[in-house]
Amino acid sequence: MIPFLDLKKLNQRFQTEFETQFQSFLQNGTYIKGDRVAEFERLFAAYCGSQYCIGTANGLDALTLILKGYMHLGKLQKGDQVLVPSNTFIASILSIINAGLKPVLVEPNETSFNIDISGIESHYSQNIKAIIVVHLYGQLVEMDPVKSFCKEHNLLLIEDAAQAHGAENDKGEKAGSLGNAAAFSFYPAKNLGALGDGGAVTTNDKDLAEAIQLLGNYGSSQKYKFGAIGINSRLDEIQAAWLTIKLRRLDADNALRRNIANQYATQINNPKITLPNYSGSLDHVFYVYVVRVKDRDDFIKYLKINGVGSHVHYPVSPNLQNALKSHKFGSYPVSERIHNSVVSIPLNPILTDHEVKHIVDVLNAY
Repeated sequence: MIPFLDLKKLNQRFQTEFETQFQSFLQNGTYIKGDRVAEFERLFAAYCGSQYCIGTANGLDALTLILKGYMHLGKLQKGDQVLVPSNTFIASILSIINAGLKPVLVEPNETSFNIDISGIESHYSQNIKAIIVVHLYGQLVEMDPVKSFCKEHNLLLIEDAAQAHGAENDKGEKAGSLGNAAAFSFYPAKNLGALGDGGAVTTNDKDLAEAIQLLGNYGSSQKYKFGAIGINSRLDEIQAAWLTIKLRRLDADNALRRNIANQYATQINNPKITLPNYSGSLDHVFYVYVVRVKDRDDFIKYLKINGVGSHVHYPVSPNLQNALKSHKFGSYPVSERIHNSVVSIPLNPILTDHEVKHIVDVLNAY
């Protein structure tokens, strides 16, 4: 059986370095906000092309703290509306709600799965104060028209880059440097994954960086003195140490992911299976490789019988989630069609050539 993702095997490549770093961590005795977090923040900011990086406990906190940071600075007010894609992981929407703001869902482009300028323009009103773009599945949103629109209408532009570590546009600019601020998740399955939870914010805005540092540390910039109502959301020292090790290999791993994606694109030829739209460029890092089929249950059963693992990202459109019923979002047919038909097949840096060939053969025989 080829598992959808074998995290143990994925991380075994780093085991010797992990063990060395763990021994150093134990001997150092600093467990919170030490040198390892500071080093990772510096390296990840430089990697993304941003001036500042602030570690957080997870990706949801990172996105929420960006919004709360702007509220702390007076750039957003409670009840302001924020555009967000209708076909995203629920965390993108929860961050808006948790910050006391109002999400306005935007249907995606059905080919790319991403929000685009036409959807943004059709949902814009003067009540909109910010846009969260989600680089879904690891593919960058087409940012230039969105950036121009935000500049024209004085809107904050926030990247949910939780799935897009290392994705790069044709100008050499990476996810995390394409808006006013960006949120990352280091959930273990991500392209840059910790061995637990973790997240980060990147930005070039010094005031926002300081606000996020304040709010993520109980609202305190000086021990036992509190200048704001904050939360406890900090990246752990040991996770930062392991992320620093894995960051060195991120570009190489992303290249392996794109290589496998190209093999799938050129070798899978089955009219029953719709492959993701991919130009072959660096703008996609394939956090997951998502295909679409008409009968998802039948397809998943077929894959399992033939020794191929799979996963569904995500089975239920956010507007239909019970947790969000009170928001009365209504119907989003494009999002619902996507969520009803997507299946993620194995794609990760540890797949062997034999495994890739088997996956291709199984999909072609469906």
